[in-house]
Amino acid sequence: MPQFDLDSFRSGFPSLKSGIAHFDGPGGTQTPERVGEAIARTLTGPLSIRGAGLVSQTNAEEAVRSFRSAYADLLGADPSGIVHGRSATQLTYDFSRHLSGGWGPGDEVVVTRLDHDANVRPWIQAAERAGAAVRWIDLDPDTAEPDLSDLDEVVNERTRLVAVTAASNLLGTKPPVRVIADRAHAVGALVYVDAVHFTAHETVDAEELGADFLVCSPYKFLGPHCAVLAASPALLESITPDKLLPSTNDVPERFEFGTLPYETMAGATEAVEVLADLAPGGSSRRTRLIAAYEAIAEHEHALRKRVESGLAALGEDVVLLSRAAERTPTLFMAFPGRRSLDVSRALAERDVLAPAGSFYAHEAFARLGLDDDAGLRVGMAPYVSEEDVDRLLTALGEYLGA
Repeated sequence: MPQFDLDSFRSGFPSLKSGIAHFDGPGGTQTPERVGEAIARTLTGPLSIRGAGLVSQTNAEEAVRSFRSAYADLLGADPSGIVHGRSATQLTYDFSRHLSGGWGPGDEVVVTRLDHDANVRPWIQAAERAGAAVRWIDLDPDTAEPDLSDLDEVVNERTRLVAVTAASNLLGTKPPVRVIADRAHAVGALVYVDAVHFTAHETVDAEELGADFLVCSPYKFLGPHCAVLAASPALLESITPDKLLPSTNDVPERFEFGTLPYETMAGATEAVEVLADLAPGGSSRRTRLIAAYEAIAEHEHALRKRVESGLAALGEDVVLLSRAAERTPTLFMAFPGRRSLDVSRALAERDVLAPAGSFYAHEAFARLGLDDDAGLRVGMAPYVSEEDVDRLLTALGEYLGA
């Protein structure tokens, strides 16, 4: 496994010179200078609509090709099955419309109470329009784990699609996606996996997860604001979206509406390259990415343990709600007798960014039954240091009077 040179890595992020300790990674990471340069370089061109004639046309063509290749390597997918989107929410709404055209009364869709609402509400609304029923995989608030005790009943012969997260953006919980996917496939259902939070911390293999569709968002792992959907080209060929008549019917482009943002795609590609460069010398970019994620995971796991140890020392002033056995380095907590928003503001006064809220995990937050107006989320990113963690814990201790 490569040695993770944190100081060298951090030096590539101009924003870190601000002195802010960033624990808001689950909401979006800081951006390396290389990513910004790739965006500017592509945008200032020469650049024009894609084609094979002039360099401005081939530059655009190359931006698209490189994007699909990079995200195929990152997600263990086929480049011809990589779809660009503005956001994971937009892509999921799009595919909820594409897929629900054949649903009707008697069909069922399964969602979970662990997911970000972007992988819940689009499916519920699509089911309602089609007259299909919605079934739920519940969340046990005591363990922060999904309740799969009735999985065979919830996912049954009437199920058309199961939507499940690979990792909770609120609690960090990593549910057994493959177990759920295997059950779905056994009854002929499709599986739509939200890997937005997962991809920031773990090597992704869409096939290994059992995902028919998988979405992620590059801005959660050093890139610009956009999103990616991965699926097999054959599956995409079987889906007919509404689109403009003159636009191509080729896969995957028939799912991308309007002119693509070439500069954003170039930045997203560069984010993958930044990650892969953490493990130089591999036989392929995919191999390098796997090694890089191993190094990142070791670093972030150590940081999580450091935070957890510090929180434990604060005693009953902090209640840690992230309790799952398998989880990302994201910690959600509450402060009995205090508003989490006030805690967040106190940290911000000390240049520590740890936001409060439900973070669009509407169902999970409600299931936790908090009497606070919000919880506080502390999320790691590869550039977070031990010094950042110590600043967080010192600031919390000072505010809580510990």
